[in-house]
Amino acid sequence: MSPIVDARGVTKVYRTGAVEVPALHTINLSIEPGEFVAVMGPSGCGKTTLLNCLSGLDDIDDGAVMVEGADIHKMKDGDRTEHRAGRMGFIFQSFNLIPVLTAVENVELPLLLTGVKSGVARERSLNFLDRVGLSHRPKHKPNELSGGEQQRVAVARALVSEPAIVWADEPTGNLDSTMAIAVLDLLQEVNDAGQTILVVTHDDGIAAKAQRLVRMADGHIVADGLAAELLGTGNGVSAPGTRTAK
Repeated sequence: MSPIVDARGVTKVYRTGAVEVPALHTINLSIEPGEFVAVMGPSGCGKTTLLNCLSGLDDIDDGAVMVEGADIHKMKDGDRTEHRAGRMGFIFQSFNLIPVLTAVENVELPLLLTGVKSGVARERSLNFLDRVGLSHRPKHKPNELSGGEQQRVAVARALVSEPAIVWADEPTGNLDSTMAIAVLDLLQEVNDAGQTILVVTHDDGIAAKAQRLVRMADGHIVADGLAAELLGTGNGVSAPGTRTAK
């Protein structure tokens, strides 16, 4: 089986005027279909940049990223956007909800953009809001929701279209421990059903849910292996909220 993501020699440099800041150094990383991969490392090590470059949100300076057999950085902008909408789900730290839309309208938007009929989209969106504990808030707009509730809407939106791969950047960062566990259980459920997940996190408890752990430092991958072995958790039963020591 071919990797769903295959990155080779990926290099990223941020430029501000004459100042250049290397963010990723010739990264090589393959992810198999159905894997649950956690990416960890200290702040500023390149974790979020890696996610953005692998998913095509950010351009790269060198190398190649194949996603489902297509070089995502050689696609035209429109084709890349269409591919992300149809095959990827995103959970951002900043939520990125559309302020004029209600919770259920935010969740159903990816479905409508890919041609799902409105009635079907609404039913599926309400179902996913229920699964993240928001069945009582479908008509509320983002400014009427707490940060944790907005994050749960973002999780529902990322999962509702059953994408081939879910990219998550600190997906439980704004949630209390009870809801964090519920969201992680949902991610585990969709992973068990075959969806590929890559999650960026500082949290040992989240990483322990993954099968595989990639550790980064200074724009390099410094470790890549079984999450339980690299975390030293044995069976990976740490609770969300356990932060990695810096």
